[in-house]
Amino acid sequence: MNIAVVDGMGGGIGSQIISLLRQDLPADITIYALGTNSAATSAMMKEKANKGATGENAISFAVKKADVIVGSLGIVIPNSMLGEITPRITEAIASSDAKKILIPIIDNEDITLLGMEKKPLFLAIKDAIEKIKELNQ
Repeated sequence: MNIAVVDGMGGGIGSQIISLLRQDLPADITIYALGTNSAATSAMMKEKANKGATGENAISFAVKKADVIVGSLGIVIPNSMLGEITPRITEAIASSDAKKILIPIIDNEDITLLGMEKKPLFLAIKDAIEKIKELNQ
């Protein structure tokens, strides 16, 4: 299974995701750290991702190889993360045949999510990891 973790800014959420994936999934899982900037990619690579790539073109290309794409909800919202998530990135992710597992966190003040259970980030990430484990069976 190939898992693409997409993040921007400082890569904090992506790093947490990769850390928990490494703890909870078999070692033969391939994890791509896909950052919108080098700081995000670097932070995720420190958590033992197999491969890392940075930028719009790299993300748009690499998500085609993924079985699962995971990240915050912002990765499918154009111009989120202070503009780091470009329309091309969101289109590539949304158009990918991969399963998308999105953590309901957005940094856009213009969007309000309703009907979502409020929970700490760590627990939301754990939920995402559990879903990935189900898909890997």
